Amino acid sequence: MATFDDFLKLDTRVGEIVQCEAFAKAKKPAYKLLVDFGDDIGIKRSSAQITELYRADELIGRQVLGIVNFPPRQVADLMSEVLVLGVYSRNGVVLVAPQQKVEKGDKLG
Repeated sequence: MATFDDFLKLDTRVGEIVQCEAFAKAKKPAYKLLVDFGDDIGIKRSSAQITELYRADELIGRQVLGIVNFPPRQVADLMSEVLVLGVYSRNGVVLVAPQQKVEKGDKLG
């Protein structure tokens, strides 16, 4: 069972998607994302299986939550540096985002 201390180890921040493209080499349909987490963290790469509910062009400028302190993970030919958070729904993965616009890099608390 996870503890509250385990939760506190996660560094979950708000980022803004600045680039999105189809990820043809992924095993399942996905996008390659570049997410800007602000000056302190910078721009990070990620793979996201969110193609069922989102078009690449509509993701640019969208704020998302991501865990920025997991170790990088190789996904096909991409080194994914951040885990973008989503909810598995019946229709596909729904991104987790703040309800109002906030500063890039703001921390989940």
